[in-house]
Amino acid sequence: MTDPGGNPLPARDASPRATTAPPAPTTPTGWARIARRIRVPLGFLFAIVYFYLAHPTWRAIIAGLVLATPGVLIRALASGHIHKNEQLTTTGPYAYTRNPLYLGSFIIALGFAVASRSLWVAAVMVVLFLAIYLPVIRSEEAYLRHRFSKFEDYARNVPRILPRLRAHQPHGAFSWQQYLKHREYNAALGTLAMMAGLAAKLLVR
Repeated sequence: MTDPGGNPLPARDASPRATTAPPAPTTPTGWARIARRIRVPLGFLFAIVYFYLAHPTWRAIIAGLVLATPGVLIRALASGHIHKNEQLTTTGPYAYTRNPLYLGSFIIALGFAVASRSLWVAAVMVVLFLAIYLPVIRSEEAYLRHRFSKFEDYARNVPRILPRLRAHQPHGAFSWQQYLKHREYNAALGTLAMMAGLAAKLLVR
């Protein structure tokens, strides 16, 4: 084909244009998004229900505190290694489990359940884990899978929750700066506050 001046026109590409797949979502959708929004308010509501249902004894409070302490320590160690949204953290507790912060929270919750001496409290915790925290964990891992190319290899070698016996790779250095930045001391203070609340209920009964 030629233009009105007799000059040849460049041939058009008859092949269909390549389409770019839409990027994978990096924000939670559906129930996972709702779960992320309501988990903090539900935590405050649960605290009220917890103290109402709890039937503590001094022995139960001590046992619960002993059980919760490793959870506090795991969360503290994890917070000193993680660099949220900056890099894929695979050192420290993350060399044993992909979600040490949640693992620590579950252990703390187990301590609370023992201290409360209430099957209803334990049942509510199970429901919260299945309905709220499990969807949140999955959505967060979907984000990490999209953001970090090495996540798939990491996920193949490190369990989601229950830790492996040996570290996947050498330990990195713990950072007090990261610990303070994430204000992880609030987990320790919150645990002590809950146990103190149970002790107060025991004293006023």
